[in-house]
Amino acid sequence: MNQPDFLDVVSFAPGGWGGALLAGAWMTILIAISGFLIGSIIGTFGAWAKVSGGRTIRAIADGYTTVLRGIPDLLVIYLFYFGGSAAVTAIGRFFGSEGFIGFPGFLAGALAVGITSGAQQTEVFRGAFKAVHRGEIEAAVACGMSRAVRFRRIIAPLTLRHALPGMGNVWQVVLKESALVSITGVAELLRQAQVGAGSTGMPFNFYVVAGAIYLMISTFSGALLQWSERYFSRGVRRN
Repeated sequence: MNQPDFLDVVSFAPGGWGGALLAGAWMTILIAISGFLIGSIIGTFGAWAKVSGGRTIRAIADGYTTVLRGIPDLLVIYLFYFGGSAAVTAIGRFFGSEGFIGFPGFLAGALAVGITSGAQQTEVFRGAFKAVHRGEIEAAVACGMSRAVRFRRIIAPLTLRHALPGMGNVWQVVLKESALVSITGVAELLRQAQVGAGSTGMPFNFYVVAGAIYLMISTFSGALLQWSERYFSRGVRRN
């Protein structure tokens, strides 16, 4: 039997894998965006805890960033997926259900990626806040701005400006971490490439295509982040 042409295999024609790979790429983007947004929320509160919190709150935030930055991301995904499945199964048995109940793979992956990226974004936001010149905040106080107005008009925009380069690096890491979510059975890009490679006996070709798709997503998102940096840096003199 002749080996099928690879272009036909990855096409969008009937029997081709183009649609499956495209759906996997979309799932990868959804996981990455969800994890990044969760991490941004965690990072905001984590940075606040390290900058303005009391001794206990700062200790908790330090412990969180130390632990999450020190253990493998894959282990965090395993803990969320299997730990969540064990918890859901126990709850189901309490209400009379029998058998194993799996924790949703997408939710486990998004939470795990969010928790790990949150530790990184905590440090990004903390460093960005420290980069805001004290004189700008003191000027806002002198103008009679309330704390809320100060945060909305001075602190948040300036912190975001300084944080954007670091957030861009975190996004690239999150995008690559999304490939690990395939272990939960989520049909993201790498998982679809694995299935296609096993079904056609063309692993190298499928993984090359998957790598090219990851690179396109990374390049486009990187360009978007660079545009955001330029937009939020309007009026700032560049050295």
